[in-house]
Amino acid sequence: MAGEREHIREIEQVLSGARSVRDDIVVQSWLRCIDTHRLDPARPTEAYIVPDTQLREHREQSERLIAIARSGLETLFKQVAGQNYVLLLADAKGVTVDFLGDPLFMDQLRTAGLYLGSEWSESRTGTCGVGSCIVTGEAMTIHQTDHFDTTHTPLSCTAAPIFDTKGELTAVLDISLLRSPQPKVSQNLALHLVTASARRIELANLMAQMHSEWVLRFSRSPEFLDVDPEAAIALDASGRILGTTRGGALLLAQAGGVDWRLSSPIGQPISRYLDMDIDDLPNLTRGRPTEERLVFGRNGSALFAHAIEPQPSSGRRAPAEALPKPIAELSGGDPAMAAMQARAAKLARTTIPILIHGETGSGKEHLARALHDSSGRSGPFVAINCAAIPEHLIESELFGHAAGAFTGATAKGRKGLIESADGGTLFLDEIGDMPYALQSRLLRVIAERELIPVGGTAPRPVDIKIISASHHDLRRLVAEGRFREDLFYRLNAASLTLPALRERTDFEWLLERLVGERARLAGRPAKLSPAARLALIRHGWPGNVRELVNAVDLA
Repeated sequence: MAGEREHIREIEQVLSGARSVRDDIVVQSWLRCIDTHRLDPARPTEAYIVPDTQLREHREQSERLIAIARSGLETLFKQVAGQNYVLLLADAKGVTVDFLGDPLFMDQLRTAGLYLGSEWSESRTGTCGVGSCIVTGEAMTIHQTDHFDTTHTPLSCTAAPIFDTKGELTAVLDISLLRSPQPKVSQNLALHLVTASARRIELANLMAQMHSEWVLRFSRSPEFLDVDPEAAIALDASGRILGTTRGGALLLAQAGGVDWRLSSPIGQPISRYLDMDIDDLPNLTRGRPTEERLVFGRNGSALFAHAIEPQPSSGRRAPAEALPKPIAELSGGDPAMAAMQARAAKLARTTIPILIHGETGSGKEHLARALHDSSGRSGPFVAINCAAIPEHLIESELFGHAAGAFTGATAKGRKGLIESADGGTLFLDEIGDMPYALQSRLLRVIAERELIPVGGTAPRPVDIKIISASHHDLRRLVAEGRFREDLFYRLNAASLTLPALRERTDFEWLLERLVGERARLAGRPAKLSPAARLALIRHGWPGNVRELVNAVDLA
């Protein structure tokens, strides 16, 4: 309590105009908390987690960025492994839309607000890494008592902004600790790492959005130009700037002698900032030695540059409805299926986990296999029915076991089904039936991309795309304490819903396809009588597609 009173007294002194040893960015945030947000340091508030419906909306709006940023988050998490850091990716409103943390501390992380769905806007939470970063657009560390609200003073939060290609703040990457050393300088490395990660996410976003345009990447050092550039811009065929990373905008402003806060480079010719035009780009590709790829700013500064040509196309963009063949073949034009297929096509080549919803027999495994076949992953598709494996065997079946791990274990050990999917896709059907005790182990596999076999001690890395499915209402299982909430959110990074067969408008297309497939397998023509066709159309199909397949097989 004495510490809280001292903290409140310090804020009151700052409000009265007294000088402070705090960083100016902290002082200005404290003033905003009182003058603008009308927060009271004497009234601490608990961390706020937005309702599930709001979280789904925030995640859907950020879905593309989540997919692009995921690799960067996982790389950063590995860099700080064993140091108890948690990573948050928050949207522009301060809501956490993705996170990585140690499953052993999930309860503590949720209580502290270092969790999926937590809102860290400055107007709600006061001075904090995410919220103050959103307001200022600057990377920073808000360390312990830098926080306005005494609820959060044990935390140390280091955040960096992520800007879109037009220069608008779109997200914040935060790396936080529940407990940390007292000196603020202990987080200097965290600040460096999170800033570098945010820069790389911006670069990946620009490359993904501008793949059909010229992209020019910059570095002050030739050694890093091709592997870890500092900045990038995209140019159209006339040499006008279409988009930049934040570093690219700052670099252009410096090279052109303009104030980046007052003048956006978007739409401007590259020649306004650099002594070059569009015709110089072919000379800056990898075909020339890095040391020869120099460009000069209007202010006389020199930079190494790497030009990446637009990706070749067939002369026109593929129509929006074009889908990978395995996904396209899932339906015959039903509107609900078409919407699901379009979303599935966008998710197929990402690494984010996908949760498939649908009634029993609606084709969840068929959809999972189509996603795998459209993913470009070279490894196998491994399907596991969590409800079909006896509970006393499921752990060793999933994780494998080391030599002599238990009575009956093989002498050489055995690879589990999860490791068997390395390089490919792991489909966990009926995930709601997984024993609660095993759910934390699966969560660790997803978070850390490694597993430890039963009886083993050394972790084994695994590269898997995880798709799961259940006919249960997993949210209800979470509410009943039968399914881990943190695992649910991890598996539900993206979701797809299959309509029931009785709701589909392409029933006759599906029927004709099944009859045709059976005829080809039998090597003879097959045709349904009008009476049989009418009976099939009128049936309610409680067993969905699986029941229809069985009916056609028996016809």
